[in-house]
Formats: sequence, C-alpha cells, structure tokens
Amino acid sequence: MSFFDKLRAGNGYDSPSRIHSARSGHAATAVAKASVSAPPGPGYVQRAGRQSNGLKEFLWTLDGIGHGHLLDLGPAWQTTIMFFLERGFKVYTEDLLSAWKDFLDADAKRIREQSANADPALASPASRAERFLAGSLRYPDGTFDAVLMWDLLDYLDAEMSTRVVARVTSLMRDGGAVLAIFHNRKPEGFHRYRILDAQRVELVSTPSPIAAHRIYQNREISNFFMRFRSSKSFVGRDQLRENLFVK
Repeated sequence: MSFFDKLRAGNGYDSPSRIHSARSGHAATAVAKASVSAPPGPGYVQRAGRQSNGLKEFLWTLDGIGHGHLLDLGPAWQTTIMFFLERGFKVYTEDLLSAWKDFLDADAKRIREQSANADPALASPASRAERFLAGSLRYPDGTFDAVLMWDLLDYLDAEMSTRVVARVTSLMRDGGAVLAIFHNRKPEGFHRYRILDAQRVELVSTPSPIAAHRIYQNREISNFFMRFRSSKSFVGRDQLRENLFVK
C-alpha cells in the first residue's frame, strides 16, 4: 500500500485533524478534514531550502522526548510528516489558517442572508474567535510536546491570535516547545513551510487565503507567550524572526 493510500485510510478517530503515527515502520492515520499536500504544481514557485536556526533549536529541545506528540498548524506535507515519524513522534495536522478563512467566508454569508435580523455582537472579533475555536483545536489539555505554529499569528487579528496561543498553551505539556515565525515587515508574498531536513525549511509560495493582518512587535509577541518559561529568537536576513518558546 502506498504512503498516500495509508494516509487515506481511517481508524474511526473523531477529530478535526489528521493523525500520523509510526508503528512497525508504517504510517497509521485517522479520518480527518486536513489533507496531505501533494508536491506543488507548475503554478507554484519554490525557494531553495532556508537554513533554520529556529528549527535546529526546536529539535535540540525535543531531543530525548522519544514517542512524543507533535501538532503542525500548517498543511500536512509528506516531507514534514515523515521527518517526525522517523523520530518516533505521532503527528497531528490542522491547517488552522485555511479553516479560519472558510469560517470567515461562511460567517459573512450567514450575516448577509440574515440581513437586519443578524445579531451585531456575532460579528465582533471576540465572538468570531470563540465560535471558531468551539470546533477547532479540540484536544485534551497536555496532549502535545511540540507545536509548529509557523507564521500563523501574522495572519490573524489580535483577538484571535491571543485565543489561539492560549488554547495551544493549555494543550502543551510542561517542557514542550513551540516554533513560531514572525515577519519584521509586511510580507511581499505568502508561503507555506515544510521541513526538508534537520537544518532546512522550504518556503513554498502559494496563494494567500488571508492577507497579513499586522506586524507584531517583540513586546506583543512576549505577551502572547507569557505563560512560557523561556524563549529564544533568531532573526534572518530575509526579515523572518524564528521564535522558540518552551513551556
């Protein structure tokens, strides 16, 4: 059975994410909404792998955990999944940005259809974030040892970003690590991230589901992750800040 055939097979787990685990050298998955991203087609522009000090530090922090649980909040790339499966991790994927975009589109349509009868409070950032998270990131507290957040927060409003970080914090075990990326200036294009090896991340240029919301300052980022006991930051020449947070 091919890897993708195995990824399509389900075992009845009811979750909004796809689960990947290593058992006897095989990949076992559960039925989920996320899908494994195939190699980009002719319309995609790829950059060479980017040296990632943040990734190296992230992996060093996770060294010795053994059979841990990792949550990737981007698309389910085969290369990233296999990278962590080979290291004994069970991998969960939930493309939160795409799900947020779908939610916003459906919510806007509902408000238009209700017109004058729509409750204005439902359009507030707090209400939208609460309703979205009622159906997303639904895992028991303390499930994860590691989270790949990528640059997700740059594309969410402040209310949503605060609530997402709070939810992720509760889902993490003590000693767990989050790898997050922030732009130092407004990004010229949108990228997805996938791991090539222990030192390199590939930036894959794709259409942006949502425009970048804002550029967060260091103090704002620290406030998001105030419940984490330590942090490190790595600034690249490409205006990306890689941040590692350890709970």
